[in-house]
Amino acid sequence: MSPNRPRNTPRTPYPEKPASKRARSANRYDAAKGQNGLLRRYLQGRPVLQRIYWALVKLVVIVVLFSVGWVVLLKYVPVWFTPLIMTRKVEAIQEGKSSEIHKDWVPYEEISKEAVLAVVASEDQAFPNHWGFDFDEIQDAVRDNRTRKRPRGASTISQQVAKNVFLWNGRSYIRKGLEVYFTVLIELVWGKQRIMEVYLNVAETGNMTFGVEAASQRFYGHSAAKLSRAEAARIAAVLPNPRLFSIANPSAYIQRRSKQISRQMRLLGGRQYVKGL
Repeated sequence: MSPNRPRNTPRTPYPEKPASKRARSANRYDAAKGQNGLLRRYLQGRPVLQRIYWALVKLVVIVVLFSVGWVVLLKYVPVWFTPLIMTRKVEAIQEGKSSEIHKDWVPYEEISKEAVLAVVASEDQAFPNHWGFDFDEIQDAVRDNRTRKRPRGASTISQQVAKNVFLWNGRSYIRKGLEVYFTVLIELVWGKQRIMEVYLNVAETGNMTFGVEAASQRFYGHSAAKLSRAEAARIAAVLPNPRLFSIANPSAYIQRRSKQISRQMRLLGGRQYVKGL
């Protein structure tokens, strides 16, 4: 024993080694297993709650499987009707107006890439690169809306497609949550080109008019394959409110906005910017 060390002085204990990643995972699994065991024992003595619990579990599984199957089906089948189209038709009937829907589905290859570039420049410039959500835009919108009287949105083209194709109109946390869910699904299953193809075919472009093909035929007298840059920019300019703004009779605001979109299309590099969709 060292003469400099007092008798019966305990040695300094070695610090405990932190648990390994595998051990931490095992602990979490055991904790979750224990919680499941407690839930199971709790439900065993309450048959009514047990039936409700398993009914909810089955309902969730069915809804998930149905939604995934729906998304997979619409990857290959044209989207002829959306909740918004049906809403506009019902509104027209109730108001005693013409309920004829102007809509013509055309494949992506038969749409001018000027139209693709125009909606990207106008609605979602990060579309080729993000995974459904533009978080920079979301942060900017949250900051700006603190002082704006009229809040601005930050929805991407993918989010707009998810909302238009699968969901109803309105504002609620449930609808927003479902929008996020379907946005993730279509990004994973459809891919960018299919998302853009559906967007350009179902977006409201005028009174009882949906899609760029119907808009091009009605207001320009030719197919969407022949859209010029100026024509495509004007269609994109009215998208925020196609029932208020007109492609055929553009206001000074729409003319100014169309020029701004055309300028953004040039700054993005032209059609090359959307070539890889």
